Amino acid sequence: MIPFTYERAQSAAQAAASAAQNPGAKFIAGGTNLLDLMKLQIEAPTHLIDINALGLDKITPTAEGGLRIGAIVRNSDLASDERVRRDYGVLSRALLSGASGQLRNKATTSGNLLQRTRCPYFYDTDQPCNKRQPGTGCSAIGGVARQLAVVGASSACIATLPGDMAVAMRVLDAQVETVLPDGTQRVIPIAEFHRLPGDTPHIDTNLKRGELITSVTLPRPIGGVHIYRKVRDRASYAFALVSVAVIVQRDGTGRVALGGVAHKPWRMESAEAALPQGAKAVTTRLLAGAQPAPDNAYKLPLAERTLAAALLQARNATS
Repeated sequence: MIPFTYERAQSAAQAAASAAQNPGAKFIAGGTNLLDLMKLQIEAPTHLIDINALGLDKITPTAEGGLRIGAIVRNSDLASDERVRRDYGVLSRALLSGASGQLRNKATTSGNLLQRTRCPYFYDTDQPCNKRQPGTGCSAIGGVARQLAVVGASSACIATLPGDMAVAMRVLDAQVETVLPDGTQRVIPIAEFHRLPGDTPHIDTNLKRGELITSVTLPRPIGGVHIYRKVRDRASYAFALVSVAVIVQRDGTGRVALGGVAHKPWRMESAEAALPQGAKAVTTRLLAGAQPAPDNAYKLPLAERTLAAALLQARNATS
C-alpha cells in the first residue's frame, strides 16, 4: 500500500475544503470499497479524510413528508428502519439483496452511491482500462463481457454500476445533498448523479472536486407495491446480472428502473407509460438502442422476464 496522510474532519465544509486543497484526497467512512481498491493500488489516495465524526448517521423526516438519510447511515440500519420498510420497501429490499450482512453493517449510504465498477478488467492491473487509466483502452470490448453493459455504453467503456441501492433510489426519485468546498450546498437529482461513460469513463459522477455528500432525501411516499428482483449467479454476495426495481399502483401504472445493464441505474420515464401493456412493451422502450456483446445479449430477454416476474408479483399482492 502506498503511504498516505490522514485527518479526522470536524465539519462537512471543512472536509470539503480539505479535499479541494489536496488533489489526491479521498473521503472515507465505511471503506468497504475504497480500502480494497487501495490494497490493489487501483486507488492510491495521498490523503484520507475521515467523515465518521460529522453526525451524518441519522434518518430524519423532511418538511415535505419524506426522509433525509445521512451520508454515513449504514446500509443495515437503513434497510431495517421501520419507516423505510413501510413506505420505501423497494429500497429496503434492494439493500438486503446486496453484499453480506457484515458488509452492510459497515457500508454507508454515500459510499454505496460512489462504489466503483466490478468489471474484471478494472480490477486486473495488467490489463488496459480507460476507467482505471484514461486513454489506455477498454479490454472488455472484445473480451469477456458477460456481466457488462448492454445499453448506455461507449467505445471507451462497457462497465456497469454494481450497486443495488442506487437502482431503488432512482425509481424513488431521490435527491443527493452535498456541500461544496466554499461551504455552499447543492442538491443533485439522482437521475443526474451518475454519468454515462462517453469518452471520460474514469469520471463516475457529476460531483465537483472536493464536493462531499451529506445526505440523500426521499420524497414523500407514493404508495403502491414495491418490488426489487435481482438475478445473479449465486444466491448471495454477488452482483446483479440484471435487477429490476418496480413500484406498481392499483391502476397498473408505476415506475421501473433496471440495474446491471448500464453505467448508471437505467430508467426512462417515457417507457413507464407502457407498464399496463406488460413487460415486453416496457423493456422494448427501455432497452431501445442496446448494443450487447455476443456473451451478454442474454441480458435483454432476461430483463424482460425479470420485469414480467416483478409485475406478476405486484398483481398478486394487490389481488
